[in-house]
Amino acid sequence: MRNARLLSGTALAVATVGALAAPATAVPVGGLEIRPATVTPGSAVTVHTTACGSGGTASGDASAVGAGAFTLAPGKRPEEAVGRFEVPPSAQPGTYEIVAKCSGSGGAAVKNKQVAGDLVVTITSTAAAAEQPRPHPRGHVKTGVGGTLGPDPVQTAAGVAALAVAAAGGTWLLHRRARGDRI
Repeated sequence: MRNARLLSGTALAVATVGALAAPATAVPVGGLEIRPATVTPGSAVTVHTTACGSGGTASGDASAVGAGAFTLAPGKRPEEAVGRFEVPPSAQPGTYEIVAKCSGSGGAAVKNKQVAGDLVVTITSTAAAAEQPRPHPRGHVKTGVGGTLGPDPVQTAAGVAALAVAAAGGTWLLHRRARGDRI
């Protein structure tokens, strides 16, 4: 029984290490990669695929988002086809399927092969929000507790005077108590 547990634990460890060692890719090999995957209406989108083989081309369809047809041509790397389209300004927020169908010199095995990917359209761009500088806080924090430096010097002076009176009174009471005087 102990050997069975040991073997089960070893198998589990090997499976876990194997899963962790596998490369994490956003798009499976031969799929359709959309950059950026999340856009706002009016943004340009670039589409990449390796599904069409070396020197292959494809016809893309972004009509789901309202952009219509576009062409994917061989890119900088010979095994990659690249295309671009623009998301219309009238596009509504949501997730849209973008499709590419291989054609051209990719070979008979890949001709008419279809790949797809998802494009997310949002109202606000996370990239644009991250690029905008954030304003630095100014002024005083109103916590209800008060502070040593307020906007009004009269209030500050009154607070310092109240603390001085309290300290003097406390010292006088402690002095009387130490002498044995009754209050």
